[in-house]
Formats: sequence, C-alpha cells, structure tokens
Amino acid sequence: MQFKQLTLAVCVALGCAQMAYADTTTTTTTTVKKAEVAKAVAQLSVTEAPFGKLPSGEQTTLYTLTNANGLVVKLSNFGGTITSISIPDRTGKMGDIILGFNDVDGYLKNKSFFGSVIGRFGNRIGKGQFTLEGKKYQLTLNDGPNHLHGGTVGFDKTLWQAKSFKTEKSVGVTLTHLSPDGDQGYPGNLKTTVVYELTNSDEFELKYKATTDKATPVNMTQHPYFNLAGAGTILDQELFINADRYTPIDATLIPTGELPSVKGTPFDFTVSQPIGKLIGQSDVQLKNGGGYDHNWVLNKKTENEWGMDVRFYDPKSGRVLEIYSDEPGVQFYSGNFLDGKVSGKGVSFVYRGAIVLEPQHFPDSPNKANFPSTILQPGVEYNNKIIYKFLVKK
Repeated sequence: MQFKQLTLAVCVALGCAQMAYADTTTTTTTTVKKAEVAKAVAQLSVTEAPFGKLPSGEQTTLYTLTNANGLVVKLSNFGGTITSISIPDRTGKMGDIILGFNDVDGYLKNKSFFGSVIGRFGNRIGKGQFTLEGKKYQLTLNDGPNHLHGGTVGFDKTLWQAKSFKTEKSVGVTLTHLSPDGDQGYPGNLKTTVVYELTNSDEFELKYKATTDKATPVNMTQHPYFNLAGAGTILDQELFINADRYTPIDATLIPTGELPSVKGTPFDFTVSQPIGKLIGQSDVQLKNGGGYDHNWVLNKKTENEWGMDVRFYDPKSGRVLEIYSDEPGVQFYSGNFLDGKVSGKGVSFVYRGAIVLEPQHFPDSPNKANFPSTILQPGVEYNNKIIYKFLVKK
C-alpha cells in the first residue's frame, strides 16, 4: 500500500512537472508571437508630407505607406493618385514599378490619368451621351467625340478630403469627396469614399464606395501605369488575363457591343505570354486601339464574383503582380500613347513603357443593354474592391 501510494505520488509529481513544462512552453510561444506581432506593428508606418500647391493655392499632401516587409506605397490626396510603389526583385533590390512624378505639378501638366482614381465613370461613353429614366444627358467631351474617365475635371483632378490610419496589420488612407449634381453632366449628388490599405501580406487593397440621390452611372477604378522592370518597354514582360472573351471597339475606341472569343486572336492571354508577342500582328482591332486598349470579359459566373483577373510578370526581375477584383471586366492598355517626350522621377515614359490594368464594368455600358449595368440607384450603396498582390518569382 505504501509502495502504491509512493508511485502515485511520483506520477502525480511528474505529471505536474510535465504540465508545468507545457504551460511554460505555451507561455513562451505566446510571448514570442506577441513580440513578433508587436514588431510587425511597429514596422508599419504612414507619414505625410507636402506635395505642392494647386493653382487655387490649396496645399496637396503625399502619404507614404510602409509595411513590415519594406514595401512602400506613395499616394496623394490630389486625384487619389498612386505616385510610387516600391517592391523587391529576386535579389532583394527595391524598385519603383509606377510611372509618375515627384510633385503635384507633374500631374497638373500631364493629362494621361497617371496613377489616379477614375470616376465618376471609368473608360469611355460614346459621344458623351446616355438616356436614363427617359431623360437624355450630355457629358463633357475630352477624348475626341467621346467622354473619357469622368470628363475634363474628373475624380483624377479633385482634391479629396483625406485621413490616414493604422491597424495591427495595415496602414492606409481614406479619401472622401462629394461630386455635386450636374458635375461633368452627370445627374445626382454622389458621395464617394476610397480606402487605400497596405497590409503586411504584401497586398495593396483599394475599396470604392458611393451613394447617390438620383439614378446615375458609376464605374470607379484606378489608373496606375505599371512597369515591373521600372524602366524600358513592357514588351518582354508577360501577361495572363482570366478571360475567354473581349469587347471589340470601333475606330473611336467605343465597344461595338459584341462579345467574341479571344481564341485564335492576338487577344488570347489565357496562357501567360510576352505582351510583345502578338501586338504587331495585322489585326483591325489592334489597329483601332493602336495596340491593346480593350476590355476583357472576365471568366466570372456573376457580376460581383471575386477572383484573380490578371497576372503580370517580369522574367528579368522576377517581380509579379496579381490583381484581384469583384468586377466583370478589366481594361488592358499597352501604353500606346506614350512617346518618350514626358519623363518623371528620372524615367522617360517611352512608347509602350508601361501598361494600365483597370478592373471595371464595361466601357459605354449606359448605352449597351447587353452589358452589365452601371446604374446606381438612390438607397443602394456602390461597392467594389481591387487588390494588388506583390510576389517575387525566384
């Protein structure tokens, strides 16, 4: 009996020791994790600096977002403009993958929507006209006979109200703006919000929201010019687009309304390939666009389905950009109007020296009944989201 009691006492003691060791290990692990989280939070930062004055005398601001991995995104409250994104290559060397300028003056002088938020309506509306609820509206014309990217003074030329923020996993900036009834010809007072958020997962998330007091077209997106090498042309960089169809255009870049297959055409990017591989082919659509300047119909079962739209890859640097959205289409523009006459941040904007990839609803949707609707009604909130995910292929 005494032996059994002694054994039991020893076992109990050993069990207690094991439990104590387990508790100590758990406590140590938890402490380490808390320290790692605290370090990651401490490495997140958002700073502000003057970005230059507008002709009105108003001061603009540049916000610098940095995550725990050293990725840096810079954006301004003027036009919601992304001025710079610096990411590493396969050797760890940081490089800026955005065409842009060092101050607001560069954006005032150049009207190619470099890096800006686009609205009220991204892309083109034919003749700047549409009929809504029995009334015909005429918008400003700023692209030959058509209305482009919200007009002559769109969201890209707006000084937004801005507020920076920081969480345990991200840093960002929230922009707000009221576009008044009649702005650029659009009906309704449109209250808009755009949230830019850089996370420690190396994702840059853009969220767009809007409400209106009258029915109105809304199709917001972003217009950064990407070159994953940082300079030179993008013709050897590779692109995958998750789309089996696209929207052909006429000579003024307005969709015809057709939705043909990309198979057997220069518009087939269902398998990743160099952008320059087929861009020089004799093709009426490439002629109309001066290269690629078309909307692809994404392979999504519903209009608001979330998924990867495109994958952009530079074999030389190893940099990879994946773009995710809940939009039904994506516009791919191959820098056809860049001519080397403009430069910024020490880089010449050469012919086809960058591409623009814009998740969106389709161009000229207010005039195409077979396209997904872009009409926002009172009492309904407009919501869409874009994520840029940055990777490195070794």
